[in-house]
Amino acid sequence: MHFTGRHRGSGAAALISAAALPLLFPHAAHAGPGASGQEQAVVVCTSPTHQPLATRLARELVQDQEGDLETLSLAVWDQRTGLGCTQRPDRHYDSASVVKVTVMGAVLRRAQEEGRPLTPEETEDLRLMITVSDNDATTRQWNSLGRERLQRFLNLAGMTDTVLGTSWGLTQVTAADEMRQLNVFTVDPDVLTPANKQYGRTLMSQVVPSQRWGAPYGAPSDVHVEVKNGWLQRATHGWRVHSLGIFSSPDDLYQMTFLSQDDPTMSYGINVIQKLAWRIHRTLNTAPGHENGTTLPFEDGYQGSEVSDGSEVDGNRPPGGAAPARP
Repeated sequence: MHFTGRHRGSGAAALISAAALPLLFPHAAHAGPGASGQEQAVVVCTSPTHQPLATRLARELVQDQEGDLETLSLAVWDQRTGLGCTQRPDRHYDSASVVKVTVMGAVLRRAQEEGRPLTPEETEDLRLMITVSDNDATTRQWNSLGRERLQRFLNLAGMTDTVLGTSWGLTQVTAADEMRQLNVFTVDPDVLTPANKQYGRTLMSQVVPSQRWGAPYGAPSDVHVEVKNGWLQRATHGWRVHSLGIFSSPDDLYQMTFLSQDDPTMSYGINVIQKLAWRIHRTLNTAPGHENGTTLPFEDGYQGSEVSDGSEVDGNRPPGGAAPARP
């Protein structure tokens, strides 16, 4: 099921708790329009062992979005508690630069199938593509893989709702599929070897500081952070601001994906995501028996670059054309 419409204002908030929510996030029910005619924001959180915590987090994630202007989807999963949360998990968005994680996974899978290490060119392109979000490196690997191999990787990962674009930055992605994408590098045993999983996660841990906003916000200092973001402005639906994160500590692993559009500015979208990420980090890292340091108070103060990530390629340019210059 795909959601339509936009979330506007504080009157369109609703909360649903379900009996179970497995790791791979099945399609969620649509709450329907509220009294104002706008789509309701619905957060579903469940846990087989910590349901009061899940119910509270769902309620707080709804409250944290009251008055926000964008349309946002999210997926959260915590290994220790089995907690899973979703909001609009099947809505499609232009991928912007988060698709670079998919390209990286497909490159690693290709080398794995061919029984060889990465070539020097692949090694350098993956480093540039993930750590500084380089577009030329992404285009080289996108073209070298080809659509058939990319689609085969999506099928292996269970990312059946993802639709490859004629240009990589306009691939259509969902929060649920992006969670499955993170699973490829963590708990999915079937797509990448342990060594290739660790290789990808190491690159995501080395993203440059200026691109480490979003999902990492609020993570305690003793939680290991891996991230990849996307930020794209288009004539329709304003800014798309996306953030993917993997977080690990000695006793836990948790993941979160955020996709948004209709943001009036890039900074606005980042601040909305960071407010939700802060809530999730604080909840998961202060649960009894799971204290992993302190989460500082939330500050709605991101003011950074307002330059698009350049992942939109002219629709008239054939696949294989040069990518836009990286900002």
